[in-house]
Amino acid sequence: MAGREYLLQTTPLRLLKEFPYLKAFFAGQTIDLTTRNNVPLQQILLEMDEESHEEKAFDTENFLNQLQDFIAQMQSFLGQDKNLVDYLTILPGHDKNGNAENFKQLIFKKSTITSIVGPTGSGKSRLLADIEWVAQGDTPTGRSVLVNGEKPSVDWRFASGKKLVAQLSQNMNFVMDLSVIEFLELHARSRMVANEQQIIQRIIEAANDLAGEKFKADSPITSLSGGQSRALMIADTAMLSSSPVVLIDEIENAGIDRKKALQILIGEEKVVLMATHDPILALMAHQRIIIKNGGIYKVIKTSDEEKSMLKELEESDRKLQQLRSRLRSGEMLTAIDQNNEKE
Repeated sequence: MAGREYLLQTTPLRLLKEFPYLKAFFAGQTIDLTTRNNVPLQQILLEMDEESHEEKAFDTENFLNQLQDFIAQMQSFLGQDKNLVDYLTILPGHDKNGNAENFKQLIFKKSTITSIVGPTGSGKSRLLADIEWVAQGDTPTGRSVLVNGEKPSVDWRFASGKKLVAQLSQNMNFVMDLSVIEFLELHARSRMVANEQQIIQRIIEAANDLAGEKFKADSPITSLSGGQSRALMIADTAMLSSSPVVLIDEIENAGIDRKKALQILIGEEKVVLMATHDPILALMAHQRIIIKNGGIYKVIKTSDEEKSMLKELEESDRKLQQLRSRLRSGEMLTAIDQNNEKE
């Protein structure tokens, strides 16, 4: 919640920039704050004489209480509460045969990456679903999810403006008849962000940095390729979504720079979990969860040796990407290219 002292020392103009939704609140008051919007709120209230208070039926204490409550309610509705989620905890359930999962608890902190690996059909997506639903022992696995070490409020499951999880998958296609900038403006206004154009520009730049082929702000979103669409949604999720947790389901074939995508997400202090079959993505994570027969079989922290191996894998992947790029541009490959690739 915004502190009373901060509100008193801040001008109405500054408050409107930080909390755009206050325009509606100020409009409903019996005093006009717009005529002195560059004067600290405390000074405006002090200079109002008693006669003005009585004439306008204005009560300073009540005004300040309502102002604080309005900001708190809007932040909660929009999911903008400060330091809302520091970490998630998963408590064990059971596998498909009813055998108990062999761990005490799993903790996922913000700005960290956890990969989820296992054979197809082993239960990776089920784990992601448990987190998205904020399971409380009421899913097929019997797992429970805590937020900041406590049982979460029902808001995390049912409130439309306070969603715990944003999910990204391989299949992302737009059907709206909007340009990229119109789509982002629509999302930014729904979030009521103060620095709308600045954030939109950051999103477009970040998305173009991720995508193989750049697009313009006025490009129709329906014209974006699969890779461009996923790049846009990753940047949008990182910078505009209020959801503190991002679940990624197999984006290895998404046609984007995977490493940069993960860096953007954790740079925005998100808790990132990704189901993957890609060894490079798996080793980019701080830890990985092994799923077997529907249950969490093992949790492995990425070792120093694996980090060294990751560098070698990334170099091989870079060379492969170069060959792919040359093929796409119409170049002929030679035996020398093949030997260089083996090296």
